[in-house]
Amino acid sequence: MLFLVRMDVDIPRDIAPKVADDIKAHEKAYAQELQRIGKWVHLYRVVGEYANYSVFDVESNDELHALLSGLPLFPFMKIKVTPLAKHPSAIA
Repeated sequence: MLFLVRMDVDIPRDIAPKVADDIKAHEKAYAQELQRIGKWVHLYRVVGEYANYSVFDVESNDELHALLSGLPLFPFMKIKVTPLAKHPSAIA
């Protein structure tokens, strides 16, 4: 199942910079591992925003929820999930 996911990040300003940096480092490692195993298929930043659009390829809604809620930045995110289906005019 393919999902388009928009993630908007809003880290509270009162978090110590060192703590925020540690969270971001763990986020990067986790995201890269999901990319390596083929679950996080595409990752694009949104220019001028602390946000991204991503495409996930997972077995179920529950798997997607587990992957997203495992993100270290999850508590600081607003997430919008859009299920995707193959378009009948697509050639690939």
